[in-house]
Amino acid sequence: MVVSKVTKDALYEGVNSVLLESKRNKRRFLETVELQIGLKNYDPQKDKRFSGTVKMKHIPRPRFRVCVLGDQQHCDEAAANGLDAKNAEDLKKLNKNKKLVKKLAKSYDAFLASESLIKQIPRLLGPGLNKAGKFPTLLTHNENMMSKVDEVKATIKFQMKKVLCLAVAVGHVNMTPDELAQNVNLAINFLVSLLKKNWQNIKSLHIKSSMGPPIRLY
Repeated sequence: MVVSKVTKDALYEGVNSVLLESKRNKRRFLETVELQIGLKNYDPQKDKRFSGTVKMKHIPRPRFRVCVLGDQQHCDEAAANGLDAKNAEDLKKLNKNKKLVKKLAKSYDAFLASESLIKQIPRLLGPGLNKAGKFPTLLTHNENMMSKVDEVKATIKFQMKKVLCLAVAVGHVNMTPDELAQNVNLAINFLVSLLKKNWQNIKSLHIKSSMGPPIRLY
């Protein structure tokens, strides 16, 4: 394990500043807290772009919307749990229309799909969900649907694109300082493990609520 260069004091000071600032200026919506990362010694053109997902200890975005693409049993179960669901017929109706598939991808943050349906998705919808980075996660019948939904909600993704800055949602302003600090810490350590030179690739780390100022951690 790489030793974190963000001390516990700095982490808690940052987290408390973000939460305090948000309490002072109460917004009408639940602010998300983002971890913003500046990278260095990286050439996005030449270096291998990294991508990785990690499950947070606490769900960063409670309003994260999940849709089940399911067989009959999964659709019934989703309905019983108040989740949106679509079956093969619903997907066929989209007729591989790019605009409609894009709209579907935009309407949800993530998708779960039954075994019988996941293989048919490229055929039913074309590459749209994949392009949006939202190809469904497999949901089997021996898994608890709501646990799986929570797992998807708690998972964050780091993906290096063409630029040297990244931002991922690591929490929200109604979390306790401990919950937020645990998530931020986990996210930082996981990110550092993805980088080829670990901490030598990190230029800066900030945390920021949706409307608040960025607070520097490193």
